[in-house]
Amino acid sequence: MSKPTVAIIGRPNVGKSTFFNYIVGKRISIVEDTPGVTRDRIYADANWRGRSFTLVDTGGIEESEDVITTQMRKQVDIAIDLADVIIFLTDIKQGVTSADKDIALLLRKSQKPIILVCNKSDTFGEVPNEIYEFYNLGLGEPYAVSSVNAKGIGDVLDAIYEKLPPENEEENDGDVIKVALIGKPNVGKSSLINKILGEERMIVSDIAGTTRDAIDSEFSNEYGNYVFIDTAGIRRKSKVEDNLEKYSVMRSLLAVERADVCVLMLDAKDRCNCTRCKNCRRST
Repeated sequence: MSKPTVAIIGRPNVGKSTFFNYIVGKRISIVEDTPGVTRDRIYADANWRGRSFTLVDTGGIEESEDVITTQMRKQVDIAIDLADVIIFLTDIKQGVTSADKDIALLLRKSQKPIILVCNKSDTFGEVPNEIYEFYNLGLGEPYAVSSVNAKGIGDVLDAIYEKLPPENEEENDGDVIKVALIGKPNVGKSSLINKILGEERMIVSDIAGTTRDAIDSEFSNEYGNYVFIDTAGIRRKSKVEDNLEKYSVMRSLLAVERADVCVLMLDAKDRCNCTRCKNCRRST
């Protein structure tokens, strides 16, 4: 049996990626004070009190007709459906919003074990009075935490431990081959991985830069066990000005370092604009 799955759900910019990175002990998800940075489901292994589980970071839930936001919501719905335990992350400084109420209703319908976490409680001492408002969501006792300074994280991990399904003998993963897909933006890396997996694991769009994190996906067949790593598109350094894109490119380069095999993807419709090599010179 595979490891149990714990999904982090919430509005944009409540600190899901910071919380995720702290628990897994690595800066896997990109953290930025910009809503909507995380788009796909991002997986990483975690362990607490001897129990291993897979933690899933998700994009923020918001109402919009935008094509990217719509696909982000679909990824969140898949994460909820596959999760054994759900962490509902909120912002204690903003209080209970109408979006929080809508998400709480959605999660109650899932009938999954839910842990209500109020992030950004950055002061130590007594529990802030603002937390009592979150009892109105009807999800039980809220946990006041600060992902930045690790306040209250242990209590949340204990709650996760208590709600995990009974432990079973896990499958032996054996040798896993890591395959990274590398290329310019919008050459079809995410589409290829979705085709291999047979599901819409990655958000696919004609908009360049849709993929921002390096995202691992497990796959097995009669030939062995694989982890396919979808990466953000890499452009020339001179064209990279946005900090978010800079972080995405760094994640892609780190994926190359940890991969056993790299697949370089090209767009067959692109023509070479090289002016230095006569073999590459052709009209555009």
